[in-house]
Amino acid sequence: MSLTEQLDKMREGAKTRTPANIRATMAKAVDDLRASGIAERSLGEGEQIPAFALPNAHGETVRSADLLAHGPAVLSFYRGGWCPYCNLELKALQEALPEISGLGASLVAISPELPDKAMTTTEKHGLGFEVLSDRGNQVARAFGLVFTLAEELRPVYEAFGIDVPAYNGDETFELPIPATFVVDRDGTVRRAFVDPDYTRRLDPADVIAALAA
Repeated sequence: MSLTEQLDKMREGAKTRTPANIRATMAKAVDDLRASGIAERSLGEGEQIPAFALPNAHGETVRSADLLAHGPAVLSFYRGGWCPYCNLELKALQEALPEISGLGASLVAISPELPDKAMTTTEKHGLGFEVLSDRGNQVARAFGLVFTLAEELRPVYEAFGIDVPAYNGDETFELPIPATFVVDRDGTVRRAFVDPDYTRRLDPADVIAALAA
């Protein structure tokens, strides 16, 4: 089953488990975020990525320049290990890793979570690629992906047992819109996927097609 099919199935399942008033609150937040134009303002195809240096799950610094020195790169921004849609994406990327590596590309996942949370995510899913900690969303901000979680959603997340400030180590409630960028060796974005609806992601098959092209 493709990632897109898995996400569709999870989305439909969530509808049956979530009360109508909460579904409406979550849907409105997505609609408001889409209407804000943030996706259109984010880094797009043909643009250069900003240089970055971030710690991985082991505290070692990973630099974009070093990634690109070895070939193209796939950058996946996700909200956190608490997000089931993000976890589906990470597992699908892990399954696609041999093909991505076979095309000479590096794969890294980036979230605002603290390094120990990144380590938990890496170990839980047996990830063979770098999971980087973008504390304070500094890199995500440079890509134009950062938004503040709506006030009305915070008690909903709390009821789900999701403490965003605890995961991220700050009190901002800032998160990145999930996004995937396929970047060539000179740092140019060749494929960009940015969607304010966190339940939708770029399928690994499309990542591989972009790399092959």
